[in-house]
Amino acid sequence: MTVEIHLLRVFSAGTGGGNPLPVVLNTKHMSNAEMQAIATQHSYESGFVFPAPADSHCDYEYRFWTPGHEMEMCGHATLGISWLMSKRGMIPDNLRILTKSGIVDVKVTKTSHGADDEIWVEVSQPKYKVMDRVENPVHVIEILSVLGISKGDLAPGLHILNAATSRVKTLVPLRSVHALHALKPDFPRVKELCQTIGSTGLYPYAVSNLALQEYEARQFPQNVGYPEDAATGIAASALAFRLLVDGSVHDMDRAIKVRQGTAMGKPSEISVRFRKSGDDVDGCWIGGTAMFQTGTETP
Repeated sequence: MTVEIHLLRVFSAGTGGGNPLPVVLNTKHMSNAEMQAIATQHSYESGFVFPAPADSHCDYEYRFWTPGHEMEMCGHATLGISWLMSKRGMIPDNLRILTKSGIVDVKVTKTSHGADDEIWVEVSQPKYKVMDRVENPVHVIEILSVLGISKGDLAPGLHILNAATSRVKTLVPLRSVHALHALKPDFPRVKELCQTIGSTGLYPYAVSNLALQEYEARQFPQNVGYPEDAATGIAASALAFRLLVDGSVHDMDRAIKVRQGTAMGKPSEISVRFRKSGDDVDGCWIGGTAMFQTGTETP
């Protein structure tokens, strides 16, 4: 079947930045094989929009495919799809989306600049459901070995954790941003390691500005068909809750900024702010924007 594929960059923070994202809006009759073929053709996680089941009380269903498999949830794809649909006037400013990991809320904020609207999108994530220390010494040694670092490169007093709001990421706190950008992982070993420790990706990070709650991170995914992600929204949300649990969040009203992709030459920035119910934190919002890939489409 002939489909229209929109090519976006999500969470971009500079020239060539952000995660590439192919999107297909009208996928009602597409098969799993056809969606996976599109992801394989473009070599990136791809997003697909379906009508929501009548009994779901949702506006749409989003599905996400990598060249290797279907994902339950993808933060940057949810944000990018919603940005595109808002750009086309297809959605309200608040909507509910069905994914295989559950229902997520989406908030769209538009700021007018002459003939154009700047669109900011936030995607909800639940409170962390996993926050477990990686304690097995064999696993710790293997994580360090795969990343090509020693224990001395870890941030003092912090442990490697498996954490998740949607999908489990292994959070590796490093001593400095310099150490983060100098990483040279043994990519062929990442998949087996992640399977062993119950993770979908290694997410080393470092503080860039503690006072402003700004961090740098990199993600080495388990099994998506490429070695590194330029931006990973659900990993940033897991990191935000780790920082909250560690006592590193000193201003609950200030968004946590996570920059990613710098070492790849694809600068990206993800905003995470906490959701509250009274005085209790019950989730977070992953925030950012998107753009059309240069030369692919006229806004």
